[in-house]
Amino acid sequence: MLSRRAFLATGGLLVVGFRLGRRALAQSVPNADRFLGKPLAPDVVDSYLAVHADGSVTIFVGKVDIGTGGRIAMRQIVGEELDVPPERIAMIEGDTALTPNQGATAGSYGIARGGAQIRQAAATARQVLVTQAARRLGKPAGDLEVADGVVRTKDASASVSYGDLVGDRAFGVKIDPKAPLKSPEHFRFIGKSLRRPDIPSKVTGLHRYVHDLVLPGMLHARVIRPPAHGATLVSVDETSIGSIAGARVVRMQSFLAVVAEREWDAVRAARTLQATWSPGAGLPDAATLFDSMRAGPVVRDQEIARKGDLSALSAPPPGVTRTLTAQYRWPIQTHGSIGPSCGVAHVRADRATIWSSSQNTHGFQATAARFLGLEKDRVRVVYMDGSGSYGPNGEDDAAAEAALLSKALGRPVRVQWSRQEEHGLDPKGPAQLLELRAVVDAENEVMVWETQAWLPIATANLPNIPLLSLDAAGIPQTPGRSTGLIYQNIDPPYTLPNVNAVVHWLPDAPLRTSAIRAPGKIANTFAVESFVDEIAALTRVDPVEFRLRRLTNPRGIEVLKRAVARLGWQPRPSPRPVDPNAAVLTGRGIAYVHYKHDETLVAMGMEVAVERATGGIRVTRVVCAQDCGLMINPDNVQAQLEGNIIQTLSRALHEEVVYDRDRVTTVDWASYPILKFPEVPALEFELIQRLDQPALGVGEAASSPVAAALANAVFDATGVRLRTVPFRADRVKAALAGS
Repeated sequence: MLSRRAFLATGGLLVVGFRLGRRALAQSVPNADRFLGKPLAPDVVDSYLAVHADGSVTIFVGKVDIGTGGRIAMRQIVGEELDVPPERIAMIEGDTALTPNQGATAGSYGIARGGAQIRQAAATARQVLVTQAARRLGKPAGDLEVADGVVRTKDASASVSYGDLVGDRAFGVKIDPKAPLKSPEHFRFIGKSLRRPDIPSKVTGLHRYVHDLVLPGMLHARVIRPPAHGATLVSVDETSIGSIAGARVVRMQSFLAVVAEREWDAVRAARTLQATWSPGAGLPDAATLFDSMRAGPVVRDQEIARKGDLSALSAPPPGVTRTLTAQYRWPIQTHGSIGPSCGVAHVRADRATIWSSSQNTHGFQATAARFLGLEKDRVRVVYMDGSGSYGPNGEDDAAAEAALLSKALGRPVRVQWSRQEEHGLDPKGPAQLLELRAVVDAENEVMVWETQAWLPIATANLPNIPLLSLDAAGIPQTPGRSTGLIYQNIDPPYTLPNVNAVVHWLPDAPLRTSAIRAPGKIANTFAVESFVDEIAALTRVDPVEFRLRRLTNPRGIEVLKRAVARLGWQPRPSPRPVDPNAAVLTGRGIAYVHYKHDETLVAMGMEVAVERATGGIRVTRVVCAQDCGLMINPDNVQAQLEGNIIQTLSRALHEEVVYDRDRVTTVDWASYPILKFPEVPALEFELIQRLDQPALGVGEAASSPVAAALANAVFDATGVRLRTVPFRADRVKAALAGS
């Protein structure tokens, strides 16, 4: 029998080289288990980095790179503070046995918080190394300098390397929050667009995902899903798969799976197995979703913003005042991961190892320990790249199913979801309903603004999204919903005298929910920035001029001005006259967001063409200006913005989950279409680098204004206001006909 160490060493370690300039940058770390037993406390330097005898460095990062470029950015951060070239830095990420718990990779906090932690650890390490070198060389620390991992006197008369000072020994110190960070004028690596180490293997098909992991003795499994939401398993005919050699059934109450030595045999067995299920519990009527949200019971109301005199909402003062109201609807959406989820697990009597693409490996470690009945430190979760997702898709479900089956069978098990499972069963971004109202006086000033939002309430302190397999198997777990902070940005980012913004929290949602990229903020900004344009049109004011008059944040003013300058915006009153005979209508739109009101600032300009006969929208050009503070790697930032824009255009134009009384019916790419390559517009960027400011995060913010800029551009082109997402051609055509 293999030892645990030998098993893990054969299970998932790979060395891939990538040329960075003239040197190779290791993508992963060989023999990573040599670090087992190292400190993991979040306030200890040794938890985050190790310096080796040859002067190379290994960093241990609790955050994971889900396509954001963290694998190079983290190296740049540590390399900067240690004065070690990034190509000499190896990185281990998201391994609960080796990395500190830095929380989930979420909220655009990977670099903003996780990177800041490891930067301070590296600064502390440098401080220790320079102090040790001063003793070794008999020189004051102020007379020393560091270059490429070597501490030397400024006259170059004496030197000592990091490897000689501490190579492969622990620092044994806590992170010093006052250890000085390198000043921007001395940056060598931060702020540079160094190449990502994972791209070459990904584009050449050599990259190893969790789907590619093969363990000795591993079984392949498929889970049999109930035909309707809430159905329970009545009986199963195990003889129905008797013709498939080696295939067998595993049942735990209503959790039903088949396993086989070969994956295709597991697939065939899943299709062949005969099972009887009870009727489902029934889903609510999808056609009346928003009406039900508006009229249904409310758990509680929460004021997000309230200032000034709101009386004009109920009793507009006499004189020339106008009241504007609008309702905006955002649908349920799936993550739409191109590859279905996968998880691999090897569970033994006294320990378990799980390989997962979870964005929260440390959180999943605690969850797995509970349902496996093990102490947390006996469960190891190892991150491997998986199906792309910003927010939990089916990854934790697949990993949990693999772990349950491995425990039952005593062998490693791999669970692979199907396309239908991923689209149908992954937790969804919830529907959002917003109603906005404003009173405008005779001087075209906004007297009062009100936002009301109807949103499903998240469960406080929920340890994990409730997992399908645990419910089916009758294993206790905390019920509830995870949504992310979907109430943020429901109030405008502009200076207005009287504002009220309130959330009516709903007790439930039709489908299982999770955070999805920029959770809540896209729909909220869609409503707020569309409504700003509606007020501008009501008052016959240019939309940019309207915003600039009420924007006081100087960094916000800069991003807005940079965006409109790049777009070539020509001021004119809104709305513009529309040619009733034009077959194709063109227009431009703008939207702005201060993400969460205290993070990244983004302005989005967009140009569109709308075909009158079909209602088809073609986005021709997008200009994005962004201030995210310190950019560790500007090329990574631009790549993130490209992804934000393309994904959110897809969500705004095409994506909507549909379900009947039994199940989700949009379970393939035909029924749930996404943006196609010919639809991708020209993308242009204005990136504002602020080397002396904290990093604010880029994974989500630029998603927020996309739908609003699109809706505003369509209004500019057609005079028709779109308030319900997605902007499908049939919906646009009907709106054009109605106008």
